Amino acid sequence: MKHSVKVIGGGLAGCEAAWQLANAGIDVILIEMKPKKYSPAHKYKGLAELVCSNSLKAERVESAAGLLKEEMRRLGSLTMECAELSKVSAGGALAVDREKFSDLVTEKINSHPLIKVVNEEAENVPLDENVIVATGPLTSDKLAEDIQKLCGDYLSFHDAAAPIVTFDSLDKNLVFFAARYDRGAPDYINCPMNEEEYFRFYNALIEAESAPLKEFEKEHFKVYEGCMPIEVLAKRGKDTIRFGPLKPVGLTDPRTGKRPYAVVQLRSENAEGSLYNLVGFQTNLKFGEQKRVFSLITGLENAEFVRYGVMHRNTFINSPKLLTENFRMRNHENIYFAGQITGVEGYIESASSGIFSGLSMARQLLGKEPVSLPKTSMLGALTKYISDETVTNFQPMGSNMGILPELGERIRDKKLKYGKIAQRGLDDFEDCRKRYGL
Repeated sequence: MKHSVKVIGGGLAGCEAAWQLANAGIDVILIEMKPKKYSPAHKYKGLAELVCSNSLKAERVESAAGLLKEEMRRLGSLTMECAELSKVSAGGALAVDREKFSDLVTEKINSHPLIKVVNEEAENVPLDENVIVATGPLTSDKLAEDIQKLCGDYLSFHDAAAPIVTFDSLDKNLVFFAARYDRGAPDYINCPMNEEEYFRFYNALIEAESAPLKEFEKEHFKVYEGCMPIEVLAKRGKDTIRFGPLKPVGLTDPRTGKRPYAVVQLRSENAEGSLYNLVGFQTNLKFGEQKRVFSLITGLENAEFVRYGVMHRNTFINSPKLLTENFRMRNHENIYFAGQITGVEGYIESASSGIFSGLSMARQLLGKEPVSLPKTSMLGALTKYISDETVTNFQPMGSNMGILPELGERIRDKKLKYGKIAQRGLDDFEDCRKRYGL
C-alpha cells in the first residue's frame, strides 16, 4: 500500500519532516502559503526562511546547540547539509547567508521526486488524512482557529527580530573586529562605548516609543525571555543590558587599550559581509525611533538600516497535554506536529523536531517500532520535555545542558563536564540509531 502525508508549513520543521518522509519512500504534499501570502515577519519567497537571526548557534559539540546539530547530522538533516554550503564567518557559531540557505533548501525539496510543493494557504487540519502540522510561530489566523478547536488549550506570546545595517555605512575608525578573549576568528564587529556614551544611548532607549499593539495583543501580550526586546530588557535596570547583550568582558578597545564600559556587537548576515545584524537587539520600537536611538551607538552614527526590527505573534500548543514524545497527537494517531508550534524554541530545535516528527510518522506508516530517543541526547531530552504530562505550566524550551541528566561524578571544570555529558549523549544516541536502524 502506497502511503502519503500532507505537511503543512514550509519552514525548517516542515522541510525536514517532508525530507525524512520522502527519503523513507512516502509521497509528500508540502503546503506552503508563500509566495501567495506572507506572514508579518516573512519576506523571502523561498522555503526555510530564517527570520529572527542568521545564526544556528555554537558549533562546539560540548555545547547544547553543538550537540544537537551533531545529532541532526547523524539523522540526515537537510538543514545541516544546506547550512554547511551557505555558512558565513561567525567565530565559534554556525551562521548562514539567509537567501543562499533558503535557495538551497528550496532546490532540494523541489527536486525530490516524492515531494510536491503546493503554494496555497491551509485553512484547516484534515482529520481523515496523515498530516504533520509545522506552521511555526506565525500560523495564519484561519488555520490557528482550526488548530485551537483541535487542541483546546492554545497559548500565544510575541517574538522580536533585530535590525540589520550595511557594513559600508559603519564608521571604521570607531568600531573594531574581535572575538571575546580572542577566542576563534575575529568575526564580530564591536561598537565600544564609554560611560557617558552608554548612558546617552540608554536613556534614549528607555524613553523611545514602541510600535502600538492591537487590542488582542495588549490583552495577551507575553514575551519569551529568550528573545526579549532590548528596550524591555533595558527598563529592568540601568546595568541590565550592560550585563547582557552589551557586556564588554573579554574585549579591548584598540583606541584606548582598555575594556569599554559597554559594547554592542554586530554579526555578519551574508557571505559577502555587506550586511550585519545588531546582536541581541530584537525590538518593538517604531522604525523612526530605531533609527534615532540606534544611531547613538558608537560607529552607527550614519548607519544605513536595510531592515528594522519587528515584533510578531508567536503561537504554540500545550504539547505535554497533546503530544507523545514522537510529536504525535495522543487522540489523533494520524496527526503530528513539528517545529516551534510544539514549544521547542529556536531554529535548530525546530528543524530537529521536524526530523523526528517525519521519521516517526514514516515508521508508523511502514509498520515499524516507534523510536524512543535516549534522554541523555539533546534531541531526546527535548522530545521528553514537550511530552512530559506532569508539566503544568508549559513554556517554550531551547536546547540547553540543564535538561540533560547529571553525570554520576562531580566535575568542577565546566568545559570538561560538558564535554563528558556530550560524549555520553552521542554514545547513547549511536546505540539508539543502531538499535532502530536509523
